[in-house]
Amino acid sequence: MLGLRTNHWSRREFLSVGSLGLGGLALPDLLRAEEAVKKAGGLARDKCVVFLFQHGGPSQYETFDPKMSAPAGIRSMTGEIPTTIPGITFGSTMQRLARLAHKFSIVRSFTTESNAHDSKPIISKRYSAGAHVGSHYARVAGANNPRNGMPRNLSLFPRAVDDSAGPAFMDLGRFDSTGPLGSAYAPFAPSGDGNLKRDMQLTIDPARLDDRRNLLARLDQWRRVVGESDIAESFDRFQSQAYQTLTGSVSEAFDITREDPKLIGRYDTSRLMDVSRIRKKWNNHPRYAEHVNSLGKLLLLARRLAERGAGFITITTNFVWDMHADANNATMIEGMGYVGTPFDHAVSAFIEDVEARGLRDKILLVCCGEMGRTPKVNARGGREHWAGVAPLLLYGGGLQMGHVVGSTTRDGGEPASDRITIPNLYATIMDTVLDTGTLRTMAGVPPEVQRVIHGAEPITQLL
Repeated sequence: MLGLRTNHWSRREFLSVGSLGLGGLALPDLLRAEEAVKKAGGLARDKCVVFLFQHGGPSQYETFDPKMSAPAGIRSMTGEIPTTIPGITFGSTMQRLARLAHKFSIVRSFTTESNAHDSKPIISKRYSAGAHVGSHYARVAGANNPRNGMPRNLSLFPRAVDDSAGPAFMDLGRFDSTGPLGSAYAPFAPSGDGNLKRDMQLTIDPARLDDRRNLLARLDQWRRVVGESDIAESFDRFQSQAYQTLTGSVSEAFDITREDPKLIGRYDTSRLMDVSRIRKKWNNHPRYAEHVNSLGKLLLLARRLAERGAGFITITTNFVWDMHADANNATMIEGMGYVGTPFDHAVSAFIEDVEARGLRDKILLVCCGEMGRTPKVNARGGREHWAGVAPLLLYGGGLQMGHVVGSTTRDGGEPASDRITIPNLYATIMDTVLDTGTLRTMAGVPPEVQRVIHGAEPITQLL
């Protein structure tokens, strides 16, 4: 329990208070964030980005640009399948998505400009100052939704829906990095270690809830000691958010078992294949099995959180798209079975669910990785890292759907038209979830945040 002092609180005590708000926030950060939102005049739109990060680098050929007219050894190893857009084909693994192609848009000319394994474009040293792009959003929108205390910026890893999964893989890029923005804007991860996840599942006993009531009562004492009415008013609201999060609708949002079992089954990718066989073959690398087990349920969880006030949700299933065809990685054909089939199933379920709920304009789904794959298939049947082109899918958010933006060279290795970069993607995302026109004229927004929001034009073909 916190010790009350009239003249000074330690940073550890502030962090203890902040943890009740589910953002890991220090109280001064919470108050400053609230003040920033007040000054911004409510720039956050009632929309949410769900960024499905295809960690490892998906191949453009076996997903959305098959290049079947190219020679063998370049063109898609899984063949192609027609889509609902005339003249456009996808790699044949994308069977469900091919039937929904008119519902989303593809960018074939997207480049991340680097073939390194890292967390870009979620976090880019060059373009986001080494901070999670969702943290830039939260820096403007606020770390928590003022309606109910829902964290604005969240990261979902397999353990959020699969207790048997390992910890989040951050050896090749920290998904919780906030760069110069500070820890107040770090993404909240419900799969994290410690007591928070158990608390959010409401497995705490009444005595622990009473402890929190007692803590809030003692914070009332702190408010009276401070005696500053503006801070006191802010603090009252954060107290309310903290308790509401533990007992109310926010905690319920993280429980996907409350959904219709039929809908859970529609999302569930673990039913697609024998996970035990995958585990046996790749016993030293369980990430394929974790991807199959968790991807669909992670997208279902993301939809629930988006409905309930989250603003930026990142999903990743731990480095599965790296198909070199070696001791640690599957071939392109085998890997697309492990990775592409669940992706096709889960993303199509998400799109159909969002459409059925009338949320198409509220939720923007973004799917891409940190790079693409080489035009030339290696001797083992895999593809190496490639900086020239990376596949990019966008759905919803009020953007134009059913479009294919840009084209690539004959070998699929470079943009041939309409080159789209990470700053263009950032601008598209921020223009969806923030009032960027008003924000452009505001003083006091950190320059690194302004660069993410206004560093380039949005993808104009989708506006």
